[in-house]
Amino acid sequence: MDSEHRTEGGSAGRALGARDRDEEGRARNARPRDGLGRPLPYGAAGVERQPEGVVRTPEESVAEAQALLDAGKPFHAHEVFEDAWKSGPEAERALWRGLAQLAVGLTHAARGNATGGARLLRRGAGAVQEWAADGGHTRPYGMDLDGLARWARGLAQDVERTGAAVDARESAPPLR
Repeated sequence: MDSEHRTEGGSAGRALGARDRDEEGRARNARPRDGLGRPLPYGAAGVERQPEGVVRTPEESVAEAQALLDAGKPFHAHEVFEDAWKSGPEAERALWRGLAQLAVGLTHAARGNATGGARLLRRGAGAVQEWAADGGHTRPYGMDLDGLARWARGLAQDVERTGAAVDARESAPPLR
């Protein structure tokens, strides 16, 4: 049997090594994902993915990200922050990038990656505090950046101390 006829992951007709493509022909992984963004086998039931490239108001971004964090889906919240970072004004990109790092840090901590989770939580904490200090903003869009930085550093310390995965829902921060 040659490689053109073999399939992977039980997906009938999917050639081994074939790349998933979106409507524009760009490579895009279509594998289902779990609530923490980990890829699942083709054909498995997964969590609905966040659409990419959505332009939202900052208030909508904060509200949607909070709902996702509260649902234990920090990976998906990171995608909302990433959209805001890429579509927002240049002056706010460091803020949204820092918030995305916090969400990814929580994702890694929930997946059991204590080292990566702690590193990203601290990096995100530093980024949001630096952005606040540079612009004199402490509560953009109602977010408590100092509180988020304290939360992130505390969680980083906890995951390094225990080495155990955290519950993403129970560990999620309040953004406001």
